[in-house]
Amino acid sequence: MARARPITDEDKRRVRDLHAAGESRNAIAKAIGRSGATVSKIADELELSFDREAVRAATEAKVADARARRAALMLDLLDDAARLRAQLWTPHTYVDHGGKDFVREVWTQPEPTAQDKLKLMQATATAANTSMKLEEHDTGAGGVDGAKSMLGALAAGLQAAYDQLPPDGDAGD
Repeated sequence: MARARPITDEDKRRVRDLHAAGESRNAIAKAIGRSGATVSKIADELELSFDREAVRAATEAKVADARARRAALMLDLLDDAARLRAQLWTPHTYVDHGGKDFVREVWTQPEPTAQDKLKLMQATATAANTSMKLEEHDTGAGGVDGAKSMLGALAAGLQAAYDQLPPDGDAGD
């Protein structure tokens, strides 16, 4: 097993200089040929810190971008669900390439067959459910927290109703 290379005064000097130049921990590690953990160890020893505000801001921007993309997808899925459902009640054209001579036959029915309606309903439900799950993800609705919130509101409502009851002796005897 290889032993770790000792930290030298040159390593410390370079970390201090690169840190002062505003380089990130990983950029310093790459520049001096050491691991990020070693650079962190040197920085701690030199009482240097790496500003995480830029990373935090970039992460928040990525999260906001992902939320916006999910919101757009959620709306697209709702549109898809509506378009799929509308197909249940519109004329549907069928094409058959059957027979031994592969004769193409085309016909239109006033509505899709029951089997095709089932498939359309399944696709509609999938699009609608996926849209709702995206909304729940971003709003925090549903799940354990949603259930706790609902139960808390129910308990508060029951307590308020109980508080309005007349005392035992005043029931209009």
